[in-house]
Amino acid sequence: MYQHAEALTRLMEQFARLPGIGPKTAQRLSFYVLNKMNPVEVKNFAQALLDVKEKITVCPVCCNLTDITPCRLCQDEQRDQSQICVVEEAQDVLAIERTREYKGLYHVLQGRISPLEGKGPGDLKINELLKRLQTGKIKEVVLATNPDVEGETTALYLLKLLKPLGLRVTRIAHGIPVGGDLEYADIATLTRALTGRREV
Repeated sequence: MYQHAEALTRLMEQFARLPGIGPKTAQRLSFYVLNKMNPVEVKNFAQALLDVKEKITVCPVCCNLTDITPCRLCQDEQRDQSQICVVEEAQDVLAIERTREYKGLYHVLQGRISPLEGKGPGDLKINELLKRLQTGKIKEVVLATNPDVEGETTALYLLKLLKPLGLRVTRIAHGIPVGGDLEYADIATLTRALTGRREV
């Protein structure tokens, strides 16, 4: 059976380890690197991979990923200092920021409660969140965990911890996506859409 050159095979194996990359895509990416990228582009690509591992750290304030301490969002005095939006992962911050609707602060839990994945409350950045709330500056906590079983479990756990603190605790609404058809929506989604309705 035909075997690729060892270096090319190793590159394919590395690409195939990435989530969502199957053998065919790994092969296509490897040949793209080999045939379409010049040596300077390959070095820049390799350096970017090294830099992201060596220079990115966790913000000591909000637990988001950053290359400066504290992160740019925590340093931004234009943001609403009375709100904290709690998300599961750093990529959730990017998703919310793309909407340009939310102007407050963030707190990244670095995961969610998931017994199947072996993650409990102690594995998340919950204590760091509670310390931030002790300052008395925060008036509202927005729970923006994912609308799945683990995200709901995490939100309920946080709600039990936060309610006694006298803060306003809100949950992002979930429901029918824009462009979606009601007839194809599942019962849980329709229920969320109805209970999360607002006055117009």
